[in-house]
Formats: sequence, C-alpha cells, structure tokens
Amino acid sequence: MGRPKNQEARRGALIHAAGRAIADRGMAGLRIKDIAAEAGVSAGSVLYYYPELDDLVLAVHQDAVENYLAERQRRTDEPDGPVARMRAALAGGLPSGPDDAVHRLLFELHGLADRSAAHAALMSSLFAREVALYSTLLQVGAAAGVFTLAAAPVADLARNLVAMEDGYGLHIVARNPSVDRATALGLLTAHARAITGCPDL
Repeated sequence: MGRPKNQEARRGALIHAAGRAIADRGMAGLRIKDIAAEAGVSAGSVLYYYPELDDLVLAVHQDAVENYLAERQRRTDEPDGPVARMRAALAGGLPSGPDDAVHRLLFELHGLADRSAAHAALMSSLFAREVALYSTLLQVGAAAGVFTLAAAPVADLARNLVAMEDGYGLHIVARNPSVDRATALGLLTAHARAITGCPDL
C-alpha cells in the first residue's frame, strides 16, 4: 500500500525540481538532464515518471498556480479588517525582487499560453481567481462602509488591479531599473486608494 504514496512523493519532488530549473534557467533549452541534476536523480528516473517533458512542465504550471494562490489567499486572510487585508493583497501580488523564484516561474510558464490550450487555461484561471480575490475585498470593504468604490463594475476595478500588478511584476523580474518593488507597490497602492476612496490605504 506504500507504493502509490511513494510514487506521488517522487512525482512531487520532480515537479518541484523542474520548477526550480525553469525559474533558474528559463524554458528555452530546458532539458531532462537539467531537471534530473536539480532533483539529484538520473535522467532515466525523470523519464520513468514523465516520458514527455511537456507533461512535466504542465504539472509544474498546475502546481505553481495552486501553491501561489493558496499562499496569497492565506496572507490576505491573516490580517483583520478591509484595509489591512487589501494592503496584504497588494503586497502579495508583486515579486519580492528580480530573483523572486515563484514569480519568475509563473512568468516563464505563462509564456507557453500562446502555444498550448492547457497552459492558456491555467493562466486564465489564475487571473480569474485573483480578480475574484480583489472583487471580494472591494465588496466587503464597501459593505463595511470603509471603501467608497469608484463608479465602475467591481469586476473591472479588480481586473485593473491584477493587470497592474502583473505589469509591474514583469518589469521587476526583468530588472527594469525604473520599477523596483517599492516603487511598484507605492503606485499600485495609490491606485487602490483612488478607486476605494480610502485614505488609510
């Protein structure tokens, strides 16, 4: 009975190793032997569980999206009150810096969306769930009387927040000298302050 769990653990270890390899090296020229080296196993061991590299990369994308969303939701749920939760959401959507492995990985994998329906669906799902997160925060803040929302559909306000953090995030990991994390967070927070009418943000 221990074998399925053991195989699941090995698959998980390979997924995480492949994620590290992609974050470090990028997708271009990624090889099975790079993943094997990262995992500390033979190339044959990788191929045993994932005969096709594309299947492993898709599994990495699925894992990265779910882990990112779970961690983002956890950090947003921790503080008390609409203002603190919105601040946590804004901070959680940006890379910690150019070497943020999670965001680098997600940006690399999202680049596959134009060639793969499965990767496109994962990118779209992540965007939709982040929009839902912001929509809930905006609606709860408005219901509590803390936010006075701009005259636009809540979903549109939320989409703009996600699009802004994605845009700034890409510049951060690309090492654009004019957009570091502190600058991006300040600009994103200023926009959130404007659309919520909340000076405490």
